[in-house]
Amino acid sequence: MGIHHSGRDHGGPPPGREDGRRITSYDRDGLVFDVVDGGPLDGEIVVLLHGFPQTSSSWALLAPLLHAQGYRTLAPDQRGYSPRARPRGRFAYRMSQLVGDVVALIGVACPAGRTVHVVGHDWGAAVAWTLAGARPDLVATLTALSVPHPAAFMRSLVTSRQFLMSWYMYAFQVPWLPELLLRRIDPASAPRVTERLAAGQEPGRLVRDMEHLVASGALTPALNWYRAMPFSTPGQLARITVPTLFVNSDSDPALGQAGARRTRALVSGPYTFRTLAGIGHWIPEQAASEVAGLLRAHLADRPRGGPERPR
Repeated sequence: MGIHHSGRDHGGPPPGREDGRRITSYDRDGLVFDVVDGGPLDGEIVVLLHGFPQTSSSWALLAPLLHAQGYRTLAPDQRGYSPRARPRGRFAYRMSQLVGDVVALIGVACPAGRTVHVVGHDWGAAVAWTLAGARPDLVATLTALSVPHPAAFMRSLVTSRQFLMSWYMYAFQVPWLPELLLRRIDPASAPRVTERLAAGQEPGRLVRDMEHLVASGALTPALNWYRAMPFSTPGQLARITVPTLFVNSDSDPALGQAGARRTRALVSGPYTFRTLAGIGHWIPEQAASEVAGLLRAHLADRPRGGPERPR
C-alpha cells in the first residue's frame, strides 16, 4: 500500500502522520484514490465520505468549519469516482470493498494505531455505518447524514413508503439504460426534473455534479455502487457501539422517517439524533453550519485523537 503526499515537515511528526505531510492520494490493491487533506496537520482526523452523484467537493462548505474548530479532514474520492480507482464490473463495488478502501486510508493516516472520526453522507453514510459496525476499533465517533443504519433502511423498504421513494435504486439495476438516460437529460429543457432532484440544493449544483460524473467517466462506476447491493451480507449490518450522531432532514425526497425511527434500536453506544427542518437531501451543502455546530459537541466528547486501538 503506497502513500503519496506533499508539503513540508513541521518540526516533528504530528498525531496520525509519521512525516507531517499532506496525503494527496493512497493506493490499495493497485487502485489509487485521490484525497483532499485540509486543516491543521496536528488536528484530530475527520474522514469525510461523499455520496452519489458527488465527490469530495461536496464537503467544500463543511470542511473549513471543521478546520476552524481545530480538526484535520481527509475527504477521499471513493471507488469509481477517483480516475485511477475504477475497476470493472459491479462485484468490485460491493460494500466490503468500499469499507476496505476506507480502512486502507485510515491505515495510511494513522500508522500509530489511533482512531479517527468518520462522517458520511448518502452512500458515504452507508459506508460509515458499515465501517463502524465491522471495525469499531478504528472509529472514535460516527456521524451519518441523511441515510439511516443499513438494517433500518432495509426494514423500512418493506414496512413504509420508502419502497416507492427508492424507485431509482431499482431502476439503476438495469444495465446501460440508466447511463443512456442520464447522459441525455438536458437540465435546460427539463427544469422541473432538475428542480425536484435538487430538492432545495443551490441552483446548478446538481447539474455540476451530474455533468462531472458523465464527463469524467465515473457514471457507470458510480451506478455500480447500486448494482452491487445484492452482494451485501447480514454481517455488514452490525449493531453500532461507538458514539453516534445521526442527522436527517424533513424535506428529503429520497428518504422517509421510517428508517430513522428504527435506527436507535441498532445503536448500543451513545446516540444523538437530529432532524433538520426545511432541508432537502444535500445536508453537507444545504446545512453546513448546522452540521458543524452538531459536530462540535459530538466530536468534543471524545479524548483528543480518539482512544488507541486495542492491541
